[in-house]
Amino acid sequence: MSARKAAQRSPASGRRELAYAVLLCLVGAGLALWAVTRAWAVDTSVVGVPTPLVDEGRTGTQLLPWLPALALVGLAGGGAVLATRGRPRQVLGGLLALIGLMLAGGGGYGLVADLGDEVARQWPALTLIGGVLAAAGGVLTALRGRGWPAMGARYERRSRPSTPAQSPIRGAGTVDAWDALDRGEDPTVREDPTER
Repeated sequence: MSARKAAQRSPASGRRELAYAVLLCLVGAGLALWAVTRAWAVDTSVVGVPTPLVDEGRTGTQLLPWLPALALVGLAGGGAVLATRGRPRQVLGGLLALIGLMLAGGGGYGLVADLGDEVARQWPALTLIGGVLAAAGGVLTALRGRGWPAMGARYERRSRPSTPAQSPIRGAGTVDAWDALDRGEDPTVREDPTER
């Protein structure tokens, strides 16, 4: 009885895990993408007497141009987790984990590097957090994604078992031809009456 209950719970827990993994990937990559567009460093330079100071803000995108591209790939990969199944989903999870770690590495670099006179540490920290979240979603997908349900499985047409009465059409019309195609049969093959 407990094995049957566990079997009944597994589809629901699989859908829940799938939702968590997709949310982790999307939220993490989205947070990292937003944080890299903020000013990470401000360089203050003396120009002249009328305007003594000029502040030039440099965003994470300007400092590390590969970060937004990785974040966009992470966003796309989070959506692709829904569209894949089985082994390809697990491979995708591994790639998402790697992308998340690279995003976290870029954020970590922004925290420790000497970027300018004034450094806004919150944006590299948010990039680091976003990368860790995306990596967690990727690891969850790589480890558990094989058994999760696939997108649209309930909308796929179920194949009907072929019975002798449904065997090749007898030439009645186009509706019968389309029905034969739906069953996976060739409507041009005629049943030979001598085989009965």
